[in-house]
Amino acid sequence: MNSILLQAQPNGMTMQLLFMGAIIAVFYFFMIRPQQKKAKDQKKFVEELKKGDYVVTIGGMHGRIADTEDDTFIIEVERGGRIKFSKSSISMDSTKAAAGKKPA
Repeated sequence: MNSILLQAQPNGMTMQLLFMGAIIAVFYFFMIRPQQKKAKDQKKFVEELKKGDYVVTIGGMHGRIADTEDDTFIIEVERGGRIKFSKSSISMDSTKAAAGKKPA
């Protein structure tokens, strides 16, 4: 009787493989996939920026885009003051948060 019950239970190795698969699925759906989506959204945001848009850099610099080049922006920070920034230094989250607080 004991041998019949032991044979009916799932193999220990099968349970371990199922458990490892579940862990990998959790990591993918809760960690990897959201990061890929955020990176894709950031790239799309930077590609859609144009001259005259108000932006905030990752370092906290506020200004308007005065000119665009291949992989850089020239940002006007104060009357006539222009600084060149890499496109990757524009913060999507900060720019959206500061959109309602544009300077006069």
